[in-house]
Amino acid sequence: MDLGIAGRHAVICASSAGLGHGCALHLARAGCSIVLNGRDEEKLEQAAAVLRKEAGAEVTAILGDITERKTREKLLSVKPVDILVNNAGGPPLADFRDLSDEDIHRGLNSNMVTPIMMVQGVIDGMVERGFGRIVNITSASVLTGIPKLDLSSGARAGLTAFLSGVARQVAGSNVTINNLLPGNFDTDRQDAIIANIAKQAGKAEDEVRKARESSGPAGRFGTPDEFGAACAFLASTHAGYITGQNLLMDGGAFTANF
Repeated sequence: MDLGIAGRHAVICASSAGLGHGCALHLARAGCSIVLNGRDEEKLEQAAAVLRKEAGAEVTAILGDITERKTREKLLSVKPVDILVNNAGGPPLADFRDLSDEDIHRGLNSNMVTPIMMVQGVIDGMVERGFGRIVNITSASVLTGIPKLDLSSGARAGLTAFLSGVARQVAGSNVTINNLLPGNFDTDRQDAIIANIAKQAGKAEDEVRKARESSGPAGRFGTPDEFGAACAFLASTHAGYITGQNLLMDGGAFTANF
């Protein structure tokens, strides 16, 4: 399918690996110029090389922490932004009783405040040009409580609620804001969770991985590639009538009827 976004300019936060990189790759294949971002210079350059090789894309790699203003300014300064994918790693697993004031503010800054700042930086230009697609990578935990992910859940739920009204304000200008809610995907984040659980339970990581994979109806982890394909569709011209929505991608793990 031609997504109708060839020549558009996309900024994908935290995109040197994992779900962000999956989104960047599919947007590059659709003909977009890409701004990649990450904190590990070697991984970032490798990710940029993959996009250039596999999609022939124009790629700009911006090294830095997305929570820092100077990094955000660099990301938005390359070209006028048509497509923004907000992404940030979640806080580590922790019992809510153990969270300090600093932990909480850091989690809110990363997973709520920073994406809002990015939206503020692009929204008016999108409205003026009559095209814009914003996709926020949040979490399945927005819809259902997951123990020890309380901070991540709260921050991402706050982002979802904050931007819900914004999405309705700009819909008439062909600017959409939607959220992708991943469940268990095969990423570095997943590896870290598995390692933490294995350590605490005194089990082998392979044993924990197999148990987590088989716990859901799909019997496997999702892949960054299929996640990226969904992101690219939401960024396409075909998705102009979809806005303010939460697309859950969890292999059927969340069992509510509605």
